[in-house]
Amino acid sequence: MIALPPHPPSRQSSALPPDGLPAPGRFAHLHPDDGACLMESAALLAGGRFTDSPAGTHPALAALARVVNDSVGDATRHALWPLAAELADARPLDRAYAPLLVGTVVDAARVWRPASRRLARHGRACRRRGERLAHGRTAGLPGRVADLLWWRGPGRRRLEHALRVLCAAPDADQRLARLLRKAVAEARAGAARGGRVPTAEGRCNR
Repeated sequence: MIALPPHPPSRQSSALPPDGLPAPGRFAHLHPDDGACLMESAALLAGGRFTDSPAGTHPALAALARVVNDSVGDATRHALWPLAAELADARPLDRAYAPLLVGTVVDAARVWRPASRRLARHGRACRRRGERLAHGRTAGLPGRVADLLWWRGPGRRRLEHALRVLCAAPDADQRLARLLRKAVAEARAGAARGGRVPTAEGRCNR
């Protein structure tokens, strides 16, 4: 998703996963014996196959979690591992969720780069789409296709650009960890209000 430079070594946190869970690590892994990123840990806790795109996590939230996992230092990544259990069941039904989440990440990047016109445009576009979807009808097949095309096109590009900006901040670890914790809490609240997406739907997370 985003090519990241090697992160300088940092002191390991005392927060460790329970016995039986792989050690937290950067990037994707072929097998739990090699470690697991945050989303792969979420997949294991959900009882599904070993993947960084579990069905129980909204694709936009999973994309955010993957970048945060791969961008922060060891101590921060270890401190974030308890979020895996919450990420395992964090998929709001609301069609407005994805653009609003991307807009939240864009807004966080604008705090670091307030003069960026590109971020300002992206933020406005995400808010407009979120507001339109929040007041629209429940999506049928055309709506689901439109949402998928948005996410795989402008939605993903806006998220990636905002995250690149945040990764360049001197306190990137703190900003990214705070952003992910907030996003997970909001997704869980949204999923609780709207129920879960049936397992058969939306397995193509990326």
